[in-house]
Amino acid sequence: MPGERPVGAPGARAGDDLPLAGYTTLRLGGPATDLVVARRPGELTAAVRAADSAGQRLLVLGGGSNLVVADEGFAGHVVRIATQGRQYDSVGDGLVQLTAEAGEDWDEVVADTVRLGLGGLECLSGIPGLTGATPVQNVGAYGVEVSELLVSVDLLDRSTGQVRTVSADELGLTYRNSALKHSDAAVVLRVRFLLRDGGMSAPIKYAELARALDVEPGAQVEVASAREAVLALRRGKGMVLDPADHDTWSAGSFFTNPIVDAEDLPEVLARIAAEVGPDQRVPQYPAPGGRTKLSAAWLIERAGFAKGHPGPGGRVRLSTKHTLALTNRGAATTHDLLLLAREVRDGVRLAFGVSLAPEPVLVDCSL
Repeated sequence: MPGERPVGAPGARAGDDLPLAGYTTLRLGGPATDLVVARRPGELTAAVRAADSAGQRLLVLGGGSNLVVADEGFAGHVVRIATQGRQYDSVGDGLVQLTAEAGEDWDEVVADTVRLGLGGLECLSGIPGLTGATPVQNVGAYGVEVSELLVSVDLLDRSTGQVRTVSADELGLTYRNSALKHSDAAVVLRVRFLLRDGGMSAPIKYAELARALDVEPGAQVEVASAREAVLALRRGKGMVLDPADHDTWSAGSFFTNPIVDAEDLPEVLARIAAEVGPDQRVPQYPAPGGRTKLSAAWLIERAGFAKGHPGPGGRVRLSTKHTLALTNRGAATTHDLLLLAREVRDGVRLAFGVSLAPEPVLVDCSL
């Protein structure tokens, strides 16, 4: 893109030449001071080390699918990850370890594992972004989370400049979260997953996906069938990127599903019943620690925010296909998006006493 330069190339470009909107799926965000692209692992570590040694403010940019950048942009140095490479190693007992560089396109990685008949990642099909971001967010969909398959990551420790391998158990992986999220302490260089050979999917846990596949929950299907069904479901919700479809000009699900402590659940359910009626079934899912996960999309709709609900001037809207996605209709600003996000968050809290938290990383802006 205009304004970006490879690592080591002389001459930083003017910030006005580098709108970060061109690097995010929301197509929002102001300029960066400077941007370089790292295509090889050594270039990535060198670029980060150089910025840190110079005391520069640094943003490490992946696929931009989970990023909200302020209209004012980012006053600092941006390193865009574009590293490539995949390796498959048999480890016995029908298991295969996949090692993928951080800059690999995530859905291309998933498609490759399906092509090779390796089970495990197929339910994570169609998710935009880069592979290095998946453990940061503990990406999950249709009953599968990265934490279930992750072996380890290689991290560049920014405090020491050293590269170290960290096991999945050390990353504090929880629902849509990890010790890496909201932290600048380390940069993911590559990721390792443990997959199963044999052409069959992981057990289908998610009821909606099981219905689409016409199987009982817990059944296994061919990995290609699972991928096709997941992609079809995601397309129906505007969750597969399409430049012509403004419903996909989003950061995916903007809010995480709220998790309610056991002692608070009766009061929350009573409030919901008072608002929507006692006969409405409230979607509930078990969460670690005896807690309960509720559906953010269900709460948003019952709080009065329908699909397509407009924000300022109609420049942003809830997706016409899925209430969890906040979308840019083509002429929006980040300010517009955050106004809509606050309206939805505050409306749900007022109606049900439940606080929704944003899923994307907010860069120099906040709710």
